[in-house]
Amino acid sequence: MNKKIKYYCFFGLVYFFIVFLSSCASEINEPAKEESIKYRYGYDESKYLFEERKVRSGDTFGDILEGQGVDYPEIYQALQKTKNDVDFRKLQIGKPYTLIYLNDSIKKLKAFVYHPTIEGYSFIQLRDSVFGNTFKKTRTYKDLSASGIIDNSLYLTLEEQNKDPLLTYYLSDIYAWTIDFFRLDKGDKFKVIYTEAYVDDTIPVGITKIKAAYFVHRGIERYAFEYETDSIKGIVEYLDQDAKNLRRAFLQSPIKFGRISSRYNLRRRIAYYGNRVRPHKGTDFAAPSGTPILSTANGTIIESSYTRANGRYVKVKHNNTYSTQYLHMRKSNVKVGQFVEQGDVLGFVGMTGNTSGPHVCYRFWKNGVQVDPFKQKLPEAKPINESLKNKYFSDIVLIKSQLDSVIIKNNTSI
Repeated sequence: MNKKIKYYCFFGLVYFFIVFLSSCASEINEPAKEESIKYRYGYDESKYLFEERKVRSGDTFGDILEGQGVDYPEIYQALQKTKNDVDFRKLQIGKPYTLIYLNDSIKKLKAFVYHPTIEGYSFIQLRDSVFGNTFKKTRTYKDLSASGIIDNSLYLTLEEQNKDPLLTYYLSDIYAWTIDFFRLDKGDKFKVIYTEAYVDDTIPVGITKIKAAYFVHRGIERYAFEYETDSIKGIVEYLDQDAKNLRRAFLQSPIKFGRISSRYNLRRRIAYYGNRVRPHKGTDFAAPSGTPILSTANGTIIESSYTRANGRYVKVKHNNTYSTQYLHMRKSNVKVGQFVEQGDVLGFVGMTGNTSGPHVCYRFWKNGVQVDPFKQKLPEAKPINESLKNKYFSDIVLIKSQLDSVIIKNNTSI
């Protein structure tokens, strides 16, 4: 072997050993990678045990903790120390809670977590240092829309679209003075833009408001736009496309949901009385027993009594022209002389007096004579201030455009 080859071989071996040794050194000096620590409620999951339970009938915070070996004096002191941060006085049946234990040979309770809603939880640490806190998840808000053509009822139409059933409540409340929701027609149409709240951006926690709505009932178009008519008092109303207040002096119905089982009819014949004519001077709204009965307008209670025919009833005087009466209550909620506002609960649906089923008989008096409320031209609420009208028309341009662009679910635009 010549000298040149020996030279390259020698330096090649030297280079190899240098690389090998540096590699070994780097492996020795490189720290071991730590596994990522997972925390739940601020506790290392590898060091604590978590037990999920639900509140049972009769459970109290004290009972639960005493069952875990925590003495009453310790419970009392912990509650006193955290009384401004958490409230465990009333635990709701069926709500989940979490018990957190030290993960060692002796199972000791470290903390208690109560989940009354999906929006947050209340937490108390019982060992080492005692402290408590209530955590609320941040809400996000989304503007959504719904639309449809009535085939059976508004509720079923929205249910088929997997929409929040409370939309039915909100829409019926907005149009309570102008549309009889007990007599919607097949083919009636609606659109609505509303705001819904979410936690974790995916879990809906409820509708917060209706921004705008559109309803076609019996060929008549009715828009509704949420609008603050009094910024000082913070009064918000729903106005139509002509700036008229949708609210009226009287509600269409004394109950939120139900059905009209019998209308005002002076020539009604009843088989029970030999098919003789027995005038019915009221409108019967059938509903489950216990359903709240609402005052259809502001007024003063002038009667709250009981008779054999009417059962338990209440009569309200609204002014010198109009009075209303509510019959067959299970229980009254007001007293004579009391002032009530529109929507206040007067009592609850029952079966007292001459009745074959739970309902409220709603009677309407005008100038001392009982009349059919659905055939009266009832007074409207106070109109919007004239000086506010131009601003209103300008303010609703964008939301009206958005509402008009909503397409009905059967792909037919209206």
